[in-house]
Amino acid sequence: MRRVFGSTVLGAFAMLSVSACMETSRDVTPDDTTLLETLEKNAEPDPSDNCLLLLWSEQDAPDITFDRANDTARGGAISCATGTTPSQFRAAIETLREAARSGDKARLLEQVGIPLLYIDGEGARRELSQDEINTVFDEVFDQQMLMALRKLDLSDITVENRQGAYFQLGTLWLVVDKQGGRPRLVTVNRQALEEAARAAQREAQAGTGRALERAE
Repeated sequence: MRRVFGSTVLGAFAMLSVSACMETSRDVTPDDTTLLETLEKNAEPDPSDNCLLLLWSEQDAPDITFDRANDTARGGAISCATGTTPSQFRAAIETLREAARSGDKARLLEQVGIPLLYIDGEGARRELSQDEINTVFDEVFDQQMLMALRKLDLSDITVENRQGAYFQLGTLWLVVDKQGGRPRLVTVNRQALEEAARAAQREAQAGTGRALERAE
């Protein structure tokens, strides 16, 4: 399953340059300014810093320390692969998780991109409009899927270059529609969720087997 960036994001990444990153004003503290100047001078050896600099230039108050500490993920740098920063993913994940835990349907739907690609357990694909999501909400976001949302954590993210980020073998895909912005949930894949559950069960059984072998 792949999701494709909009032309704005791709175009910006194709024109990546550190000097352009520093031209846009933003709300930063003196310490942040010093750090940004240091990063600008040393950006060339680390491509992920280049991506972060570009994205920070699009944000009013970038969380520089958090982003630098959490930009590495399975598949590559979050910033370079997805077109936004780790702190933006953190914000989206926290909102989705809290909405799923509280049962706040309206808040959950605010985090959903339209159309939403829904893949059922048989692999059938449907692109849902806002009205269609409301109609089939309980099918798409049943208790099993809400549980997956409640367990979202940035440490479990996998990124795919220029496609976005996903969780649980592609059960949930998040993609940005604006460079440096907050990602939205754009794919809900029940077939992948079921495969993730089977994989977790196999892993648990293998772990039990190894524990029994050690005990013997």
